[in-house]
Amino acid sequence: MSSVLRTRLLGLGAVLVLSAIAACTPAPPGGGVNDPYETTNREVHAFNKSLDRAVLRPLGQVAAEAPREVTGPVANFADNVGLPGMVLNGVLQGDVGGAGTNTMRFLLNTTIGLGGLFDPAGGIGLNEQTTDFGETLAVWGTDEGAYLELPFFGPSTERDAAGRIVDLALDPLSRVGTQPQLDYGLVARGAAIVIDRGRFMQSMDGVLYDSADSYLQSRSAYLQNRRFD
Repeated sequence: MSSVLRTRLLGLGAVLVLSAIAACTPAPPGGGVNDPYETTNREVHAFNKSLDRAVLRPLGQVAAEAPREVTGPVANFADNVGLPGMVLNGVLQGDVGGAGTNTMRFLLNTTIGLGGLFDPAGGIGLNEQTTDFGETLAVWGTDEGAYLELPFFGPSTERDAAGRIVDLALDPLSRVGTQPQLDYGLVARGAAIVIDRGRFMQSMDGVLYDSADSYLQSRSAYLQNRRFD
């Protein structure tokens, strides 16, 4: 990607993020749900559910039956690729400990772990401190805004959708990585989604296919987990 195009995309991303943040509304008191777009959200949910049924779930079943020796390195590599962005968010949140842990994980797993295929850092207790720019916005005091269901990405909020744009635009690897590294990272992240679908097959099937209203169940699970984070 050329520097001019990247600059334009970053500018567009900044406009979208600022607009989204400005539109964020406070969550209802008492842990209520702010879902003014429910009609549209349900349509998107139906699309995502059909995509899961046709593509993601069958691939997840295959991944669940694959040997750990095959899926483990792929998941490790995908996690390692995401660590620089988590380090950046940890710094922006003032979480020195989390940023330091993720930095050490990245260095150890990239070197001793053969580019992130293996996880020696986890073996000595340096576990990933998962975070993103949506959490950074929360630390900065931005309200979560209305609930959204995004095509392909699934449950979100106005704040988290804005954070996702920033995470994509400011991915440190997009500036220091080679094109093959970026391509491998993209493929690995996609494969990791499939692997996670297989790992959590029972719980995700319970939400999507065994509940009376999968939309309400998905929304409740996402908001509870995200607010806890």
